[in-house]
Amino acid sequence: MLARARYLRLTIAVAESLTGGQLAAALTAVPGASAVFRGSVTAYATDLKAAVLGVDGVLLDQVGAVHGEVASQMAEGVRRVCRADLGLATTGVAGPEPQDGQPVGTVFVAVSGQEGVEFEQCRFGAGAGAPARDRARIQQLSVAATLQLTLRYLGMRTGS
Repeated sequence: MLARARYLRLTIAVAESLTGGQLAAALTAVPGASAVFRGSVTAYATDLKAAVLGVDGVLLDQVGAVHGEVASQMAEGVRRVCRADLGLATTGVAGPEPQDGQPVGTVFVAVSGQEGVEFEQCRFGAGAGAPARDRARIQQLSVAATLQLTLRYLGMRTGS
């Protein structure tokens, strides 16, 4: 994914919640990441999503932090804050308890670019690749889902 972004001369920034920095770590583990990676914001607390990333506070009050529009606004916010071409975001419930009326394993990932924002809902509960209480596996699957969404986004936007 980083090679594709580099080829397209795009920079990337990341906003994370449930993954707690793991997406940024995965990206920066790749040699040459500094050519495209601008930075990240780990907004684990809901109020930071509004204060730092500009997520609509009314939206957060109404639906909570586990929502597709929240992920979309996080991606747009980190793109703006870090002055990047692409913003990636994760928000969801890694457990052990449900949050905002959403069961453990409910995750939203998003990517924002000049052409717009796309988000995807994932369900990483029992039978979907992770036991319902496996935080680490839900986080890993969330990172992978974000990278996959970003690759699809890059492919659609460049005609590949």
